Order: sequence, then structure tokens, then C-alpha cells
Amino acid sequence: MIATDLNTILPEVVLAIYAMAALMWGVYRGKDAEAPMLFWLTAMMLAGLGTWIGLEPEGTKTAFNDAFINDGFARFSKVMILFSAAIILLMSQEYLKRNKLLQFEFPILVALSVVGMMMMVSAGDLMALYMGLELQSLALYVIAAFRRDSARSTEAGLKYFVLGALSSGLLLYGASLIYGFAGTTSFGGITDAIGQGDMSLGMLIGLVFLLTGLAFKVSAVPFHMWTPDVYEGSPTPVTAFFATAPKVAAMGLFARVMFDAFGGAIADWSQIIALLSVLSMFLGAIAAIGQNNIKRLMAYSSISHMGFALMGLAAGSEQGVQAMLIYMAIYITMNIGVFAFILNMEKDGQAVTDIASLNLYSRVEPLRAAALMVLLFSLAGIPPMVGFFGKFYVLQAAVDQGLLWLAIGGVIASVIGAFYYLRIVYLMYFGEAREALDGTMPPIHWAALMASAFVMVAGIVNLFGVGTLAGAAAATLLK
Repeated sequence: MIATDLNTILPEVVLAIYAMAALMWGVYRGKDAEAPMLFWLTAMMLAGLGTWIGLEPEGTKTAFNDAFINDGFARFSKVMILFSAAIILLMSQEYLKRNKLLQFEFPILVALSVVGMMMMVSAGDLMALYMGLELQSLALYVIAAFRRDSARSTEAGLKYFVLGALSSGLLLYGASLIYGFAGTTSFGGITDAIGQGDMSLGMLIGLVFLLTGLAFKVSAVPFHMWTPDVYEGSPTPVTAFFATAPKVAAMGLFARVMFDAFGGAIADWSQIIALLSVLSMFLGAIAAIGQNNIKRLMAYSSISHMGFALMGLAAGSEQGVQAMLIYMAIYITMNIGVFAFILNMEKDGQAVTDIASLNLYSRVEPLRAAALMVLLFSLAGIPPMVGFFGKFYVLQAAVDQGLLWLAIGGVIASVIGAFYYLRIVYLMYFGEAREALDGTMPPIHWAALMASAFVMVAGIVNLFGVGTLAGAAAATLLK
């Protein structure tokens, strides 16, 4: 029994053992002298595990009395998490080196947070859920404050920690209420306790608290207050990481809890998630308009995009889950490209985050400007870029389930949000003349930017098959 369980969780075990071994190696081999090698080794380990999981045969396996679930949905989410983390890690190295932050602990913390994320999307029990969530969060708190000589970075880490602890408390309280009324922490047991949607008031209150904790992790309004400050204060590679892999893990966990544990009460939780969705879309779209710092703008952009992803979940259908998975795959691809650009916004060797610094950037670097323009059009959901299809799928899922008001709200929020993306394009091509940015772009960053922009254009043919894979993953979750 134990051997079978360990075989089911083997990728997580391998990554956890690697992280601990890398920690020992870094300590005993001279600390930061080993950092460049550890960055590459960790990235290769993450990419290797992503390939391994992606090639696993179809089917569902469970471990530890169904506390861990290895199904198509988990595997799809883990592949996105592992590959995005690997790419961000490779992109981080040059920036951290330039800013004297290249320390061996960074890739190890990323690896440990990824172990937590993999646990999150495979959780089949409230205790497994919390264990994965906290393993991810504790590592993220540390890397948010990684620039120890910066007051803003320290403040970002502290804010994230305090508010994260509050959200964990709310989530735990909700979990304890659910356990009290269901008599079990197993998702399957909770489903049996609910029956055909006859949820007790105590269970419903517990669900609301649980949703509050999960909403914090995806930056959903009104639990978004940490996002702009943490995105702005953290080192830019950390911000890039926050905007990709953890978002996928949190949305995967959200879907896992809602459909595996509360699938019999869709009518109860769909209304709550629909409200979170519409609030997130509108606040993210409106608040970003007045931002002058590109990292804060990306923070509000992420809040708005998580609103669209939640729209897929609010539909409460297999089509909605498929749309959410497609949306997240497109979202992280766009963010990788945009942050590859932001990492190299420099003037005289100093990092620049002011949007005004992009005035007439197209005259200095026309190819980079064109690639960023494609990505911004895609983020805005302008056809025929792939980002348009991501929004189209979640809107269609909402309409098909009778949530017409939510879909209309999404369209209006998307139109409002297009303004701040197009403003950057306007500045790059028609802005006022000023001293141009002079940051050089390493080959890895250039490749990430161009590949991401290429995907946004070429993906309109068939989304590179992601739609089919997402459909199969959604089907395993709602089996």
C-alpha cells in the first residue's frame, strides 16, 4: 500500500528530495558560488518533471486514502506550473546577477513552493489542501522580501505574510466548520454529506470562509489588497513568478475544491464565485487606468484576468472548467513574455518601472516594441490574438449556463481594461520624445518575449492543441 502511494506521488517526492539536497549542497559548497549552477539544475529538474508528468498514461490514481489525487486535471495543471516556473527561473538569473541578488536560496525556495503547488492541485482532503497551500505560501513570503536591503521589498514580504496569515486563518476556520458538519475532511466524504444539494447552514458558512481564503490566493476582489504593493515591492523576477505558476495552482485548487467536494451544491457556490468574478474584472480594469508603475499595472491586470478565469468556474460546468484551463494557459504565456520585457527596462544600469519611459520606444527597438504590442493586444482581448479566444471561451461558458449578466459585465470590463494596454502601445509609437531606455536583453529573455508573441499570433489556428487537452482534463474533474 505504501509503495503504491509513494509511486503515485513520485514526482513530488523527487522534487522535494532535490530541493533538500540542493540546500545541503549550496551550504557546504560555498553558498552563492553555486548559485548559477543551481538555477540551471533546478530549471532542468522542473522542466524534466513537467515532461514526465505530461507523458504519464491517462487514468486516475489516488494515494493516502484519497487525500492525493493524480488525474488528468492535476497533470494538466502541474505541467503548466512546472514549465512556467522553469522559464521564470531561467529568466530571473540575469536580473538577480545585475542587482547582486544571485543567491543559491532563490531556486530552492522556488522549487519548494512548486512542491506545494503540485500538492494543491492534487489535494483530495482538507488537510492535504492546507499542507500544500502553506508550503507554497511560506516560500513565497520569503522570496517577496528577497531584497533585504530594500525597505519596499521587506514591506512587500511583511504585507504578504500578515495578510496571508489572515487568509489562512479564515480558510482554516471554514475547514473546521465543514469538518464539524460533514464529519470528515475527505472531499468524497463532504460530497456524500451534502447529498443532492441539501447543504446545512453551518456547512454553507464554512464554505464561505473557505472561499474567502481561496479568493485571497487568486487576488480576487475584495481580497486583492496585497497584490499591487507586493507586485511593486518584490524584485521583478519574483513578481513575474507570482503572476504565473501560483495563479495556476490557486485556480486549480479552487476548481478541485468546488467540484470534488461541493459538486452537489453548485447552485450555492456559483453565485458567490460569480460575484467575486464581476467585482475582480471591474476593479482590476478601472484601478489600472491611473497607474504609472508598470508592475502595479500588471498587478491590477492580474486581478482583472483572475476575474475572467473565475467566470469559467462560476459556470459550474465541464465547459466552464475547460474554458478556465485554456484561459490560464494563455494568461501565463502572455505574462512570461511581458515580464521578459519588463525585466530589461533599464536606464543607465538602473531598473525603470515608469510607464512614461516607454515613450517612442519603437524607434529604439522596433522588434521588441512590436512583440510587446502583440502581447498587450492579446492581454486586452483584441481579435485575432489568442487572448481574445481565452475570453471568448469563458464568456461562452457563462452564457450557456444562463449567466448572461456576468458575460455582459465581462465584455464591459474588457472594453474598459483595453484602455491601459492600448495606452502603452500609444506611448511606444506616438509618445513624446525623451531619453530612451538602454537595457540590453539577454538571449533567454529575447527568446521568451518573441516566442510568447509568436504564440499569441500563431495559436489562433488551433491553440496548439491546448483546447483538446484542457477538455480532457476538465472531463476527469467532473467525472
